[in-house]
Amino acid sequence: MKAQVIFCLLFFLALIRQPLDAQQFVTDNGKVTFISKASLSEFEGKSNLLQGVVDLDKNLLDFYLDLNTIKTGIGLRDRHMRENYLETKKFPFAEFSGKIQDIPTLEIGQEKSVRAKGKFKIHGVEREIEVPGKLKKLNEQELSLSADFKVLLSDYNISIPKVMFYELAEEQIVIIDAVLKKK
Repeated sequence: MKAQVIFCLLFFLALIRQPLDAQQFVTDNGKVTFISKASLSEFEGKSNLLQGVVDLDKNLLDFYLDLNTIKTGIGLRDRHMRENYLETKKFPFAEFSGKIQDIPTLEIGQEKSVRAKGKFKIHGVEREIEVPGKLKKLNEQELSLSADFKVLLSDYNISIPKVMFYELAEEQIVIIDAVLKKK
């Protein structure tokens, strides 16, 4: 009997901690692509392991990526990118944490343009940025997010390789696509 009372009490506490219609969505397999368009070389790096949360109740966005999961299609380039430029042993993650400027009312199947303002951190440097994106309520349990923004490597103290084979653009285009599930 005592165990049943404790269980009921814990169940009740769990219910009041989280609103029944909480608007918190999470992902651990979002897609990130960066595009480097240098004069003599264009390539992409991709990862399908973006992790993050969109909490519409608290107006919180937080996404991070283990930079060691980015693949460009050439193993040697990946290793040099990690070791010499991103220095992933010292700075393994990139992270964006911010707020949506005006949280839209989302109806199922409807896509809304949004702007997020927050801090982007990579290579040990954190800067305030604004990111345009789109939110779409797929159903009651899922939300999709897409966004793209530009990163100047020099803003984050990331050196640009001078070797022609590894030519890298100063400006990187970052594209994010994720389906988030209600928590």
